Amino acid sequence: MPFFHIFVLAIVQGITEFLPISSSGHLLIIPSLTGWLDQGLSIDIAVHVGTLFAVMIYFWRDLLDIAKAFLTPRKENAVDGRRLGFHIVIATIPAVLAGAAMYYLISNDLRSILLVAATTIIFGLFLGWADKKYPVKKELHAMTAMDALVIGLYQVLSLLPGTSRSGITMTAARIRGLDRTDAAHFSMLLSIPTIAGAGLLASISLISDGNVEVGLDAAIAAIVSCAAALLVVSLLMRWIGKIGYTPFIIYRLLLGAFLLGIYFFA
Repeated sequence: MPFFHIFVLAIVQGITEFLPISSSGHLLIIPSLTGWLDQGLSIDIAVHVGTLFAVMIYFWRDLLDIAKAFLTPRKENAVDGRRLGFHIVIATIPAVLAGAAMYYLISNDLRSILLVAATTIIFGLFLGWADKKYPVKKELHAMTAMDALVIGLYQVLSLLPGTSRSGITMTAARIRGLDRTDAAHFSMLLSIPTIAGAGLLASISLISDGNVEVGLDAAIAAIVSCAAALLVVSLLMRWIGKIGYTPFIIYRLLLGAFLLGIYFFA
């Protein structure tokens, strides 16, 4: 695969994975719009592994607190870490159950530009509506198990290409009363088991097909996507409370309109 193609795909994945604009939608439409050959499952896995490492690097303190809380549960300062860890587990369960049931359907039957266009527009508007309608009522440390479950149930919708896993979980977090920064914080932590699980499932598929080679292309893709994602996460966490979701909603509307034009008139 040409280096330029790998570089573009890795940059796109790194930028879009944690922004509320759908990474899977972008990776799906790039071959359609450019005429490039589909990048294949191994490159998809590689760029997702890169973003997984990026979010783990950025939130290493949270991960360390969670690990310490479960390893030394009797310490007084273990309460917050243990609660956050449980909430991540609770929010992950619905997507795991739904993903196991819908894997083949989503992979084979629903990957179309029309669907991506529709979900891009609809869930972009939904994010803006939720952000304006629901006031901030709590901080991340005050989340409840019900908050985590609701966010996890909304995350199931991200199985539809174009929805945006980060976008729909931020939407749900805003509905439950978290502010924009805490919504982004929890959404990114929630991405760790989600990306890891999806990567494991895809890797099993590769192994079952006898295609287990990991070459230079995949390594480059992972490194580039990691660097891009780390930069995006840093900027998003610094600025999301100030800029809000409006720039991303406008982008989603424009992208959706563009894809509809491609679908109906190209």
